[in-house]
Amino acid sequence: MTSSAPPAIRKIIHVDMDAFYASVEQRDNPELRGLPIAVGGSAARGVVAAASYEARTFGVHSAMPSVTAKRRCPSLIFVPPRFEVYKTVSRQIREIFAEYTPLIEPLSLDEAYLDVTENLKGMEIATEIATEIRAKIKVATGLNASAGISYNKFLAKMASDLNKPNGQAVITPKNGPSFVAALPVKKFHGVGPATAERMRKLGIETGADLGAKSLPFLTQHFGKAGPYFYGIARGIDHRQVRADRIRKSVGAEDTFVSDIADLGLAKAELRPLAEKVWRHCSTQGISGKTVTVKIKYADFTQATRSRTVGQACTGVEDMLDAAEALLATVHPFKLPVRLLGVTLSSLTNDRTPLRKEESQLGLLL
Repeated sequence: MTSSAPPAIRKIIHVDMDAFYASVEQRDNPELRGLPIAVGGSAARGVVAAASYEARTFGVHSAMPSVTAKRRCPSLIFVPPRFEVYKTVSRQIREIFAEYTPLIEPLSLDEAYLDVTENLKGMEIATEIATEIRAKIKVATGLNASAGISYNKFLAKMASDLNKPNGQAVITPKNGPSFVAALPVKKFHGVGPATAERMRKLGIETGADLGAKSLPFLTQHFGKAGPYFYGIARGIDHRQVRADRIRKSVGAEDTFVSDIADLGLAKAELRPLAEKVWRHCSTQGISGKTVTVKIKYADFTQATRSRTVGQACTGVEDMLDAAEALLATVHPFKLPVRLLGVTLSSLTNDRTPLRKEESQLGLLL
């Protein structure tokens, strides 16, 4: 006999470290504390990977060109990234998560979803779990974390931003729909600037506007994302926290010290990128069928070129051959090139994985 009881309301926590890379640097170097710092880039080249809260008050943020960041904050201090250190700290944090639930879905080194509906501590109140986790992270790493608690992933993610830094917020099932209705769609997780602009042209600027549109309308204009937008406009998100979440792509990119105009020199820069991508794929026992090359020019405009083959790449040379051919399609370059990127997607796990320890390490990349 099957039960007809309604499913339990899920308890989802989204934990997000505060200015993670920058906070690690300030933790390890007391001379940087209280100062505006940017991890990555330099005063003349590259982009900001992370900015301290002191830098953010000047409008500096991640993915901003370093030149723009320095212009906004003349006292900005650039610090080279130390990814091995960040990975080590990330492992510490995830060990804390694992004390509470096996249902952990990492999004990056510094954030993850946790499903604590049924948790290893037998705790009933998710806000108390989030408070404990944040306190343990502080003791173990010296770093602050923020958290969002709700009944689905979308709202948990939105809630984690409400009381940053070093805070947490909860969005209940009762308050979820009204919270979404009042929120500008440009602040929705999953709605980027281009999608937000498309929505604006359709008269959609808030969650209430989005909720007023029918499912056929949203599917017509946004394709496969239409049902997702239809749901979140009503505070509904049925996505599960997936501990086995598979990456959709693996990529690497590099900003050059000097812009490159010569095709031969540009092709030479593709090899270390392809080798970096393939090293990660090897640790995961995966490959892919689609190679994409990203080209960013001196004026910061960019182009991408992709090629999908019938069989997954068998080695770095397969990737490199495809990447070089794709790069040649945009030569002569309209302007000198300041950045190149190589990405492998349409991933498969047909290849034999390497050691378990190597595979686990790859998840932290």
